[in-house]
Amino acid sequence: MGQAFQTWRSASEQRAWLSMLIDTFEEVSRPEALAVPCDSHVLAALRAQLASPVSGLPYASPYGLRH
Repeated sequence: MGQAFQTWRSASEQRAWLSMLIDTFEEVSRPEALAVPCDSHVLAALRAQLASPVSGLPYASPYGLRH
């Protein structure tokens, strides 16, 4: 979970990343994938990451985070 923030080099890289994200969402939303239990350590790490404050992001602006 300690990944560095990606800096985009081109619009095609952005489209490729978004396409992979959509493919992943479609794959994990299938009924057979939803039936597989998730590791409790993975869930705990995800919850911790989601609970962390956003203010540590180098590009975050308090004005942009309101919406």
